[in-house]
Amino acid sequence: MTKVVVTDYTFPDLVVERAILEPLGFEVIGAQAKTPELLIPVVADADAVITQFAAVNAEVIRAMSKARVIVRYGIGVDNVDLQAARERKIPVCNVPDYCIDEVADHTLAFILATTRQVVPNSLHNRNGKWGLATPLHEMKTMKDLTIGVVGFGRIGREVVDRLRAFKATVLVHDPVVSDADIESSGAKAVALDELLKASDIVSLHCPSTPATKKLLRQDTIAQMKDGAVVINLARGDLIETGALVAALQSGKLSAAALDVCDPEPIPLESPLRSLPNVITASHIASASVKAVAKLRESAAKHAANALQGRPLSSVVNGVG
Repeated sequence: MTKVVVTDYTFPDLVVERAILEPLGFEVIGAQAKTPELLIPVVADADAVITQFAAVNAEVIRAMSKARVIVRYGIGVDNVDLQAARERKIPVCNVPDYCIDEVADHTLAFILATTRQVVPNSLHNRNGKWGLATPLHEMKTMKDLTIGVVGFGRIGREVVDRLRAFKATVLVHDPVVSDADIESSGAKAVALDELLKASDIVSLHCPSTPATKKLLRQDTIAQMKDGAVVINLARGDLIETGALVAALQSGKLSAAALDVCDPEPIPLESPLRSLPNVITASHIASASVKAVAKLRESAAKHAANALQGRPLSSVVNGVG
């Protein structure tokens, strides 16, 4: 029987995937394997592979003797070796159009939480106190701030659209998008150096690539305004974690709000879990009933299309 292997998943079951694939005659196997050692034997004879967070590296891909597609549950594909898949002529598909509103909304939640000191004031009340929990100057108004958005893809565009309603000054850096496209949104297109120097808040919405990994590190954080805020809902490795912690502890940065981190989960001993000027979440900004349903249905349909010889959409590694 034609086999679709789901390497790993955080859903309660694979009912959605089975409802789409099994009526077509495809067997769905949930492996819950994340390391190469566990992955190789389960993907070796798979006809299609769907993956969430597993390390689908070159070694794993070379072990695939029959795979006609690798599908990533999500927008980012940094856990899949795209070049190795290209060499094997295996298309890699993602789901680029899910959770756009959810992540954009969560970005605004983080920005408002840090500028209005939502968490410290809530904890202040919970501890039986009244009045401001932080100095007055830490209570900021969005209209008075410059917010830098790094990445102008689907999510970045929605973030900019939301920020306009708050009347903030918005700067955008994205080297693959035209200045005219960015400025038609009401934002100003700028170089990364200018964005870092001018922004009160820097929000990351770019993919993890060789060019963007450790985008925020000791030297680039040094370019930022004293007291700036960092927001990251993209990928954890866009930030050098040690440099971020040092900047938060020294006061160079006034706050950070992170849905993603490097590594994940955040180690229990990490200062990011205890610093009072940090908000963390467990990579959950994409979550909603609608978004998760779209994600799972889209991934299953990608696999079905590949196995039925139909044209594929959202191929990210150039394999036609």
